[in-house]
Amino acid sequence: MSGPTDVALTDTGGWAAERSAPCPPPASQAPPLPAQNALPPSLLARAYLFVPGNRPERFAKALASGADRVILDLEDAVLPADKALARSAIAAWVATLDVATRARLLVRINDATTPWYVEDLAWLPGSLLSHAMLSKCEHPAQVAAVCERLPAQGTVLPLLETARGVLAAQTIAAAPQVARLAFGSLDYLLDLDLPGPGFALDSAATTLAMASRAADLPAPLAGVTAALDLDQLQADLAHARSLGYGAKMCIHPTQVALVREAFQPDAQALAWAQRVVSAWQQADGSGAIQVDARMVDKPVLLRAERILAQAGQSLQSL
Repeated sequence: MSGPTDVALTDTGGWAAERSAPCPPPASQAPPLPAQNALPPSLLARAYLFVPGNRPERFAKALASGADRVILDLEDAVLPADKALARSAIAAWVATLDVATRARLLVRINDATTPWYVEDLAWLPGSLLSHAMLSKCEHPAQVAAVCERLPAQGTVLPLLETARGVLAAQTIAAAPQVARLAFGSLDYLLDLDLPGPGFALDSAATTLAMASRAADLPAPLAGVTAALDLDQLQADLAHARSLGYGAKMCIHPTQVALVREAFQPDAQALAWAQRVVSAWQQADGSGAIQVDARMVDKPVLLRAERILAQAGQSLQSL
């Protein structure tokens, strides 16, 4: 339930494949170290906007709203009686789009314990969609089942919302064709019967961040902020960043701009990173240097380079 009940959607960017891994090696072989992310940080999606699959009049508005990814929802936002109608509406609309626009879309399907899961899987191959979000994912085999219904270049975004899912985060993150992980914080609170945010929720959230880093995935998606309160959203974004998150799910277009801004380096950080990289280049890699009266060694340089990459700046231009 980490999504909308009555929402809209957003824009920009091309999904390509934020990660599409080859089939795993035999168990007797140690897997090779994964390659770096296929897309540079500046091109990674930050704002993922939900739209109910049974509200086709909102689909185009979602694309125009500024979100990096639009999530066409077949799960929480759609009543059981409307599931079939939602599938038909999504397929009819997607068929009118060009390939580049379709690449910005993913569909959230129902979880494997529901009666609609099998129907969603059967529908996927004819939907013309290449990317899916899997609700309440708890095992890499569930990822594989979805991948079988997607094109070869398709990807899955597992939504981890239960204790089982969080405990399996590392193996799920390492599964072939996983784009990145998402944390369904609201359902996780329900699964553990937690009274609200706190250490237990943060611990689970950090587990996803570590699993993502270990699998060389982009930083995970934070759960939705249910209240349409920009101050609360801002606080949630700052907290998500402190836990290692790099994107967030949105339930309304008004949240999109703030989410995208929050995961971009601010002007002060960008200026610092430019000074560090410029000074290091001028020193011609001679070892530790000083910038702003502080020592700069290789780890600090790497941090500065990452900030510039997130902002889409070329190191050669400095």
